[in-house]
Amino acid sequence: MIDVLDRNAALAIAPELAEVFVSAFGYDEEPDGDRFATEQLPTHADRDGFKLVAARSEGTVVGFAYGFTGQRGQWWSDRVANAISPELAAEWIGGHFEVVELAVQVEAQGNGLGTALMEELMRDLPNRKALLTTWIDDRPAPRLYRRLGWQVLVPDLGWGSALYGLDRGMPVSH
Repeated sequence: MIDVLDRNAALAIAPELAEVFVSAFGYDEEPDGDRFATEQLPTHADRDGFKLVAARSEGTVVGFAYGFTGQRGQWWSDRVANAISPELAAEWIGGHFEVVELAVQVEAQGNGLGTALMEELMRDLPNRKALLTTWIDDRPAPRLYRRLGWQVLVPDLGWGSALYGLDRGMPVSH
């Protein structure tokens, strides 16, 4: 079951979300679950357009995805804008939906939960365009985003991440 959570509901389960975060990203480098729960999530939950979706299995959170409306003057939006062409930045940065995290507990991966979370996260958003960064190599996450219609806008931003965009006003081609 996937629930859409507002700011207060998301912050109330921040420790559970942090456990999923650590499980999902623990193979890459040591993720900081405490920082996620006490700094990253609360900061992002205060942003305009914040939306978090969480999946539970037998009462336990097993996956989540969240984002908010990105604007110039925010760290990630400015970092990306400085790494891409001015034309691309003008077209995509500002007023976009910024997908910050998609995390699925290792034991729950490979069963379509990431797809379901992303579809629910993107449902009924007012933002026409959406952006995210993910790994440049061929891992499950980039394959999932491409399957859902996301386009690679910049294959390598220079820090090991690719920039993906989704223009929700355009037809999706698979």
